[in-house]
Amino acid sequence: MRLRPRQKVFVERSLAALSKHGNTLGVAPTGAGKTIMLSAVTGKLVEETEAKACVLAHRDELTGQNRAKFARVNPEVTTSQVDAGSKSWVGQVTFAMAPTLSRSASLKAMPRLDLLVIDEAHHAVADSYRRIIDRVRDANPEARIFGVTATPNRGDRKGLREVFDNVGDQVTLAELIASGHLVPPRTFVIDVGVQEKLRAVRKTASDYDMGAVAEIMNRAPVTAEIIRHWREKAGDRQTVVFCSTIAHADNVAEAFNGHGIPAGVIHGDIGSETRRRILAAYASGEIQVVVNVAVLTEGWDHPPTSCVVLLRPSSCKSTMIQMVGRGLRTVDPVEHPGIVKTDCIVLDFGISSLTHGTLEQDVDLDGRDPTPCDAPTKTCPECEATVPLAARHCPICGYEFLSDGAPPLDSVVMSEIDLLKRSSFAWEDLFDDESALMASGFNAWGGVFFLEGRWHAVGGGKNERTRLLGVGERTVCLAQADDWLNEHETDESAFKSRRWLGQAPTEKQLQYLSPAQRQDYGLTRYRASALITFQFNRRDIRRLVMSAAPERRAA
Repeated sequence: MRLRPRQKVFVERSLAALSKHGNTLGVAPTGAGKTIMLSAVTGKLVEETEAKACVLAHRDELTGQNRAKFARVNPEVTTSQVDAGSKSWVGQVTFAMAPTLSRSASLKAMPRLDLLVIDEAHHAVADSYRRIIDRVRDANPEARIFGVTATPNRGDRKGLREVFDNVGDQVTLAELIASGHLVPPRTFVIDVGVQEKLRAVRKTASDYDMGAVAEIMNRAPVTAEIIRHWREKAGDRQTVVFCSTIAHADNVAEAFNGHGIPAGVIHGDIGSETRRRILAAYASGEIQVVVNVAVLTEGWDHPPTSCVVLLRPSSCKSTMIQMVGRGLRTVDPVEHPGIVKTDCIVLDFGISSLTHGTLEQDVDLDGRDPTPCDAPTKTCPECEATVPLAARHCPICGYEFLSDGAPPLDSVVMSEIDLLKRSSFAWEDLFDDESALMASGFNAWGGVFFLEGRWHAVGGGKNERTRLLGVGERTVCLAQADDWLNEHETDESAFKSRRWLGQAPTEKQLQYLSPAQRQDYGLTRYRASALITFQFNRRDIRRLVMSAAPERRAA
């Protein structure tokens, strides 16, 4: 498989930092393809050597997922696994669960390593991780340490500098939204008369005093207002709600259910089986709202979620980013048929957006809070209230900031142009009206097609059935089709197919083209290939696009 252009840059910068410093931290949010980039860096450092590497994760399921994705990126490198069920180091790269490896017996059995890779690297300063890191460095002082995380700034303000002394690269949320790999958030800051009280709440070492927050937020009139605003702005969307305490979550879920909106509750005191059952009911659509307390902040994703409700403030910006990030994933129409998702509505009934402003984060390896207390603001032209820069609507008078609520047209166009320019594949405008674009390689092809106000991404290839890849905004569909090609092509095949841009069509190709197409004196071998591919797959493309049109459910 191939990496996206931005992923390649991340890998190159990480390798350069490791070469210079012997360690580095890479920062990449959900949607960046963190595991793919981690795997590429690891593969580059061990390929054609005798080097031994270990990739750490903090949960069993992540260990297995990381190993499977690594094999796709580096099919020639042998792997093994150390977790509750296996203790094998036979592979050149071993995937280990940190709680298992940190035990004394496991550490004694660990061979000399040349590279330690830490997924979710904000955990690296925890005692269990430090035991592993120290053991690796004791056995080999020259061992390199590479970490990747979406949230480098810990809630406890503990810095990562004792493990990492530099940041090799940082992929931003803005980059992923502009490239179509995440949907944009639409933020509404709604004051239900509690903002001044929330600002006065005492802060603990890690966050606000959630008991005091609950005393403010866990009131029937406040909850009634929350549900009214939710119904008005996001009543048809699957929603995740973040609450302050268990009692608060129970009351909010009870209120949703009392209004005929199926809701479930998740918190740390609920058993794993009950938790799985509730999340399965949410995933199936049996319940529309899942209310939680500090459980779904990290490591959980349900892409059709397109509304995030914040009923608690966050003193740490990374926590706010994690919560909002639960709603930014794009939707795979094969996994979630009939669902179209173009954005995520964020309803902030607290002060997080007012405090932190944008969703971008500065990295401070020393653990200091890099976020100023005064976030960027703008003035409402209707009532002159000061509101956060990211707000779509004025919380005081309801004025809609149309020009601010969505990216300017020229920035959307530029992001699409940039995506097309950076793609390793040339995208052909089949009908010269920009309603259908196709790109092809040796093993696969991808296309985006416009119908009834929506774009549709479709892909196919050798030994692959033609499938619908995405439905929604043009940039998102282009990204999904380009990723399909990246998954099925190599750097070599992409290079060879692009060479066709300077070559004339073959006689065999001309036989399959219409007289009008053959008379195009600028026709290239590549464009001929795209036209023929469309012709051969027209029926399947039309079927998939038409089947996505009726009875769509908006996410």
